[in-house]
Amino acid sequence: MDKSRKHGVFSMGNACLINPKKNDRWIPIEYALEVVFRQMNIAGNRPRTIDSYGYIFRSFCKVNNIRYVEEITIDTIYFYLENLDVSQRTKKIRLKTIKAVLGKFYFNDWLKEKFWLKIQIKVDTEVKAAAKESDILKLVHSIDKSTFIGFRDVTAILLMYRTGIRIHTLCELKERHIDFEHKYLNLDGSTLKNHKFLKLPIDDELTEMLQLLIKQNKKIRQHYKISNQSVFITQNGLSMSTSKSSNCAISKQLNKYSKRFGLENINPHAIRRGYAKNLLEKGASVPLISKALGHSDLAVTTQYLDLNVDEVANSLKEYL
Repeated sequence: MDKSRKHGVFSMGNACLINPKKNDRWIPIEYALEVVFRQMNIAGNRPRTIDSYGYIFRSFCKVNNIRYVEEITIDTIYFYLENLDVSQRTKKIRLKTIKAVLGKFYFNDWLKEKFWLKIQIKVDTEVKAAAKESDILKLVHSIDKSTFIGFRDVTAILLMYRTGIRIHTLCELKERHIDFEHKYLNLDGSTLKNHKFLKLPIDDELTEMLQLLIKQNKKIRQHYKISNQSVFITQNGLSMSTSKSSNCAISKQLNKYSKRFGLENINPHAIRRGYAKNLLEKGASVPLISKALGHSDLAVTTQYLDLNVDEVANSLKEYL
């Protein structure tokens, strides 16, 4: 065992810190963040998420000149928020991040009370509209499906619209995730935001399109001598999740198509909301839609559905 760890000292750069569990000392912020981010990494949080947490929380500490965990109070949070020259929505996002980090401090027994829970920021919820089925059909018919890129994109659009999967899940999709015999997507935790297993049905048309796409993928990978099992790849055979375009390649294509064909509300989130709205119109319950979307909170699902006053009133008539 490292002698410094045996005696309760942790090395960080040029500084040595006393282990707060074994000595009556205040806990340095950088030590606390190092531990928390290591825990987040082990838990499967993405590097981008961890970096974002670090940037926001360090900004909060810099504004308040905070060096130790024990210096954080409800007043320091309010002071930080008051000095932010951003929208209420952005303040709410920053506050959410700070609360998340403080929650992990509390979990590690560095803070004795959850005083930050008292702080709330009210923001008018902006509900983004769902993509219309007519626009989806127009888009699918307008794209040149005789090219690999065009056929790939149409398959991606229909898969998102008919299953509601996120763009990240789409680009992480592997051949093993598709059960062609029973016509299901079997999505494991590695592809989903909530890391839970999800099983979604696909129709005959999608099944055939995915089978054809996979055959085209194999030819492209053989040509470029690339090995992967991704369902959606670049024209050079690279996986979407490892290419320079990352999981935004399809998003960029959708942006191009929307401008080219004059469609205002075509993007991955709008298509996903369109899927949810379509299910509701066909009679699916909100809990069922929530499960299909992989949501852990029904409140998020209701935002996706974007019900107006008339729709609510007409639906309630059925229960009179």
